[in-house]
Amino acid sequence: MPGPLEGIKVLDWTQWQMGTVATAMLADYGAEVIHIENRITGDAGRGLKFTALGEMPEGRNAYFEINNRGKKSITVDLTKPDGKGIIYRLVKNADVFVHNFRQGVPEKLAMDYETIRQHNPRIIYAAASGYGPRGPEAKEPAFDMIGLARSGISSFVATPDDPNLPLGGGLADQMGAVMTAYGVLMALVARERQGVGQKLDVSHLGSMITLESLNIGITQYLMPELTEEMLQAPKPTRKNAGNPLWNYYKCKDERWIVLGMLQPDRQWPIVCEALGIQHLTNDPKYENQDVRRENTAEIIAIMDEIFLTRTVDDWMKHLKETGDIICTPIQTIRDLTNDPQVIANKYLMDYDHETLGKVKVRGLPVELSETPGKIVAEAPEFGQHTEEVLIEMGGYTWEEIAEFREKEVI
Repeated sequence: MPGPLEGIKVLDWTQWQMGTVATAMLADYGAEVIHIENRITGDAGRGLKFTALGEMPEGRNAYFEINNRGKKSITVDLTKPDGKGIIYRLVKNADVFVHNFRQGVPEKLAMDYETIRQHNPRIIYAAASGYGPRGPEAKEPAFDMIGLARSGISSFVATPDDPNLPLGGGLADQMGAVMTAYGVLMALVARERQGVGQKLDVSHLGSMITLESLNIGITQYLMPELTEEMLQAPKPTRKNAGNPLWNYYKCKDERWIVLGMLQPDRQWPIVCEALGIQHLTNDPKYENQDVRRENTAEIIAIMDEIFLTRTVDDWMKHLKETGDIICTPIQTIRDLTNDPQVIANKYLMDYDHETLGKVKVRGLPVELSETPGKIVAEAPEFGQHTEEVLIEMGGYTWEEIAEFREKEVI
């Protein structure tokens, strides 16, 4: 059975991570994604190497490989009229056009929405940016760290001497990619139902603000009396968490276990039984969540000592057998490889890569029963599909393609 996006053609004029991941997500579910690269330099992400981790075989690049899996690659010089003409011709047969260049670049190269839509009024045109389409900084460049800093994402975990920005993995890029793919799908549905093409704008800033909707809701309109001083006050630490059952504890094997219970009065007696401290169940200092909050450091210290008596695996088995205790280990990325839950749902899966051999790759986050997605882990080589796309999608002849090469258009 073909994927849900089978037949959807995406022109992917993106680079780095936010845009490329969005279109890779579409490719996972069957879209034909054609990655448009600079004729000389290619996608800038091809040059980003993690040298401390060593080189990949045959010149493969981990960053580019992960962010561009399942795509085709064409190379075009968009500064030349013939290069622009190629894209306009491909647009006529495309469904989606995606870019994540800062405002001004598409306009300079005549790749902006108003120009593109002249060649296909039904096109879905997605523009991913740092700050959004309006405002004094709409034309400013931005990368992942900029989105993290500007959005306030760290304000609930920061300390006075450290804003504690999440540093790894490109959180703002990944969230921006999810929202870009989400916007494309909404626009495709609208076109199917209402017959309209349209432009959609997505940004690091807007995406990260969406990610922190709960915190924003609490601070902005549910609890507007919170002052800036209150928001910047020292944050609770693990040792004085307001709810000891929403906390994490070190175990005998130096690993950590998390308790995640938001109905502490109902769950407190069960936890006390599991930890062998039944005598504290009705202790006046701990009998309900209000008094436990007042004595939280004391009860956490007691629980710390108890959790150090067993390993994480022993505690997991014991807590699950005792009753309705919501808990899980804190894992590293490496731990995911052998996690039976991850394996059972194919969130990570084995893949026979044509160059790298057998590797572990990220699976699919959404499982569809009738039109499942499919992983194609290989990213395209530079310009690998230029002739194929120009012939099959653009209707060009071999003679025209040879002329483009002679003119250094492709």
